[in-house]
Amino acid sequence: MSTRPPDPRTPPSPLTPVDSVFVRTHLGAPPELAAQEWELRVEGLVEQPLRLDLRSLLALPQRTFTAVHECFGSPFAPTVPTRAVANLEWTGVPLSAVLDLARPHATGRHLWLEGADHGDFADEKGLTYVKDLPLDRAYADVVLAHSMNGAPLRTQHGFPVRAVAPRMFGTNSVKWLTRLVVSDTRPDHLFTTRLYVRDGRPVRDIDVNSKLLAPYDGDEVLAGVVELAGRAWSTSEIAGVEISVDDAPWQPATLGPRPQHPTAWRPFTLTTALTPGPHVIRSRATDATGRVQPPPGARNSVHEIEVRAT
Repeated sequence: MSTRPPDPRTPPSPLTPVDSVFVRTHLGAPPELAAQEWELRVEGLVEQPLRLDLRSLLALPQRTFTAVHECFGSPFAPTVPTRAVANLEWTGVPLSAVLDLARPHATGRHLWLEGADHGDFADEKGLTYVKDLPLDRAYADVVLAHSMNGAPLRTQHGFPVRAVAPRMFGTNSVKWLTRLVVSDTRPDHLFTTRLYVRDGRPVRDIDVNSKLLAPYDGDEVLAGVVELAGRAWSTSEIAGVEISVDDAPWQPATLGPRPQHPTAWRPFTLTTALTPGPHVIRSRATDATGRVQPPPGARNSVHEIEVRAT
């Protein structure tokens, strides 16, 4: 797995600049795919197998939306906190439009998504990147995206077409998408049944989470009144965010406006006074289902930064 760390500073825009979006690859260098040669195959338990070129795909209805895109992190360390996350505007074709053309059989229960990347990982040779989703959920949620923040996907982000699965960890949003298979079973594959599994189940829904973005961890700030700011996200609406300074009681932060798209993250702020010296600041989000960020020891544990007031 390779990582290009994002620029951690908070952009003025609610969208994460493309240059600051994290990159994850499992199977070596990103494949260089030519748009004029790209093809999406739709196979398996369908009445009408398909081979769609890019022009045919782009002729289908389009959707633009904003969604949190979060990496689950290293599959070998499922309890290590990770916050490789971005808030992005996607444009693409709802997967349902493609499946409507293919007409899945009634026996279809699962959708396999396969990328063009291939290589070796975790002592297994000659792999492609494969994920699967329940067919009904894939039909309802997934978009086949060709643009990010209004521009064509870059190679490292899945050009020319990738899947985007809102409210799910990024591992389910297969890049360099070339094949869809409707099946009555799940695939037995490294990335489906052996890695990216938590409590015996495949990793799909994102956790409730928050991240302090201003000030940033390690910053020096002027002593006195300071505005703390960050972002919170979950599978459901963020109901509240609390902030604690130096182990003091949790204080409710002010939530920003509800995002236009419920799959986007939500800003929060809190104005507080910091005396000269070091300070530990923590944030904790709660979502509409009652899920609360847990204490340290979990992947989505309360976010903590250290700053010095001078």
